[in-house]
Parts: sequence; structure tokens; C-alpha cells
Amino acid sequence: MAFELPALSYSSNALAERGMCQETLELHHGKHHQAYVTALNGFVEKNPDLQGKSLEEIIAFSYGKDALAPVFNNAGQHWNHIHFWNALSPTGGKLPTKLQERIVADFGSVEAFKDAFKTAATTQFGSGWAWLVQGSDGRLKVTKTPNGSNPVASNEGKPLLGLDVWEHAYYLDFRNRRPDYVTNFLDNLANYEFAEANLG
Repeated sequence: MAFELPALSYSSNALAERGMCQETLELHHGKHHQAYVTALNGFVEKNPDLQGKSLEEIIAFSYGKDALAPVFNNAGQHWNHIHFWNALSPTGGKLPTKLQERIVADFGSVEAFKDAFKTAATTQFGSGWAWLVQGSDGRLKVTKTPNGSNPVASNEGKPLLGLDVWEHAYYLDFRNRRPDYVTNFLDNLANYEFAEANLG
């Protein structure tokens, strides 16, 4: 069974008034994400060791193996983007009570969490991702991963909310102003209900 590009749960112009224009979303979802899916399917078709495995199993199988780096990058990016589309919302930016309480307990305040997340997102050199994760101890923390990696692969915790900081995610809207893109995500686009639903 080939992997497929998931449909968005909102229209391609639904985020435009909140800082992500229709062209960004269409290019990112329909071109960039589709390219990862197409490449991954090509690798699976040629490698019997990958066939019949779930996306998560392929990520685990290929992680840290130089010969399978292209497989890992495309599988990781497919997983990351499935998460990312769910992490965006036309009504984003509002923290539900349970998640807010957990954030305050583990970071000290909502602002401290946002500051930590902004730092992770803006100091990820080159391409990569910033994440709010739940560690094995149950506590929330912020981390970052390079390129197509994610906390599932690196065993850094359960991803609750991830932000794509590759330039194609924000260049049409924010040019080279990654900090502004990150702030806009946290305040206007982040689907905190999705993050709360991911809590263990």
C-alpha cells in the first residue's frame, strides 16, 4: 500500500488572515509534501526491507543508517508534515485549560514556554523543526531537530506540537524573518487543542 498525501482539514485560504497565505499553503502541501511522499514510495518500491512497514517503522528502521539517509529524510518529512497540518488551525492561538495548566507547571508561565519555543525555532541552523514534547517523565519540554528528523526518531519524547522552520514554510509570508513567523505561529496559528489531545 503506497503512502498518500493527506487532505487538509481546512481550505487552502483558511489561514490567510492569520499569516499563512494560500500560495504558501498550496506550494507547501501540494508540492513539497507531495514530493516527500512520492520519493518515499519510490524507495519502498525498490527495497523489500521497507515493504509492509508502517511510516513509524520505516523511520525507526532507517534512523542513523547512512545508506538509508534518503529514506529516513523523506519518511521523517512525511510524518512531520502530517503532524504539521494538524498543528495549524484557522482559529489557532488559544490555549485550552488543561494544556495551559501543564505548560505553567512545567515552564513557569505561558510566556516562558513561548520564549523557549522561539529560541529553539530560531536557533535551529538551516532547515529543521521546533517541537513541544512530553518527555518519558511526563513533563513538557521544548526541543528542535535538524532537516527531516523528529523526536520520535531521536527518542526525545512524544511530539505534541511541531513547527516547520524550513524556509519554504514561511518565505512568501515573512521573507527571512523567521522570528516573526514563529511568533505568528504561537499566537495565531498553533492548534493547541491538537497539542492537548496528544498529551499522554
